[in-house]
Amino acid sequence: MAPGMSLFSVNAIIILSIDDGSRIFAKYYDPPHHAPNASGASNNPYPDLKSQKAFEKGLLEKTAKQTGDIILYDNRIVLYKMESDVMMYVVGSVDENEILLYNVILSLRDSLHLLFKQSVDRRTIIESYDLVSLAIDEIVDDGIILETDPTIIVQRVSKAPAQDVNLSRIDLSEQGVNNLAQLGKAKLTDWLRQGL
Repeated sequence: MAPGMSLFSVNAIIILSIDDGSRIFAKYYDPPHHAPNASGASNNPYPDLKSQKAFEKGLLEKTAKQTGDIILYDNRIVLYKMESDVMMYVVGSVDENEILLYNVILSLRDSLHLLFKQSVDRRTIIESYDLVSLAIDEIVDDGIILETDPTIIVQRVSKAPAQDVNLSRIDLSEQGVNNLAQLGKAKLTDWLRQGL
């Protein structure tokens, strides 16, 4: 692998309210392989809340009247989608692949549409914040893109069944735990074979 290559591609995922510019969701990522600089500070250009809010305010002002899906802002590539009364952003470095980042923003938008089965708006996102956060974590982890298929993302974060699990049917003996471990091992092996 060449010295400059990395899987790290997303600097931030942000969801802002169009009405008042308030932050609904924001997650900034530091490159995991970079050590802090000589002064001990992070390499993140937006290390504190004040700089993040300033970046988000300028970003919303710049994109509110745009009709495209991509801009260059503050020496970063920003892909965005407007849904109802919210604006979703994926921020990457200036030398990042735009198509890859575009797939991330599309997977976020499509996953939220599948999860909510209704309009993706501020109220729905706030009421189902846990699902939004889980979906974003399934798409990107520490700035590394993990998954872009919305159906897989929705399957992983969907709510558990509403019915209670009958705990008396669970075998907690040593043999039962061994059987469970064997089943998990078999499922993991099958999953790995399918992925490769």
